[in-house]
Amino acid sequence: MASLKTIRKRISSVKSTQKITKAMKMVSAAKLRRAQEKATEARPYAEKLTELLQHVAGRVDASSHPLLQERPEARSVDLLLVTADRGLCGGYNTNLIRRAEQFLQEYGAGRVRLTIVGRRGFDFFKRRNVNIADKHINLFGGPSAALAEQLATQLSHQYAEGTSDGVFLLYSAFKSPLVQTPTVEKLLPLTATGRDDTGAADCIFEPTAAELLDRLLRRYVAALILHGFLEAVASEQGARMTAMDSATSNASDMISRLTLEMNRARQASITTELMEIIGGAEALKG
Repeated sequence: MASLKTIRKRISSVKSTQKITKAMKMVSAAKLRRAQEKATEARPYAEKLTELLQHVAGRVDASSHPLLQERPEARSVDLLLVTADRGLCGGYNTNLIRRAEQFLQEYGAGRVRLTIVGRRGFDFFKRRNVNIADKHINLFGGPSAALAEQLATQLSHQYAEGTSDGVFLLYSAFKSPLVQTPTVEKLLPLTATGRDDTGAADCIFEPTAAELLDRLLRRYVAALILHGFLEAVASEQGARMTAMDSATSNASDMISRLTLEMNRARQASITTELMEIIGGAEALKG
């Protein structure tokens, strides 16, 4: 059995850790509320933009715009992976990295170019034999709309130039603080769902449908990436809040066990001292 001094030191250490995990839980809860609001507010815009884009794309020839032209994914594809810069958020980063590895196996590691947002993903894949085309790490406040615009322009240009045959986004979709789902979303090429001729004769495009489609496509890719960023931030904070809540509860359980062990050690120490006193007294009588 450990000594009383050692047990007391462990209890003190666990209590200090518990204060940290409790504080981190409260901070993550506050950040989660803001991140969840932003992610929820962005969903209708992304859905409506997709609907509008599909409607316009159905009015023009797919070959009229390079971002609509489908090519066999035989040479190379781009994967934009969104992870966190920090840990202490349960299996959030691990699940994303595992899904990214599955993607690499499906398409072939030699054919995939990775663009990584977040230090955890970069730290993992930089030690592997994969092609990391670009990285964005140590982002104070999380990935921004400006970064989404930058990546959208870069990836769209690569696809339009023919150096990429497909562009995919991998992020964690926020369901609840307990559930975050790694999601792969195809950004390019955009596939028109077909023509919706209801009221088509009444539609007048100004400027032309081709010009409008070009503007919408540029904005569409940036909007999808930004939406993925917002979902990822909410997922990260939810995962961290849940992890810190579990850590705080586990610390309480450990303190209870250590306190019980300390009381037993103290009782054993008192019993030993009493036995020594009684033994000494009996020796003096003899």
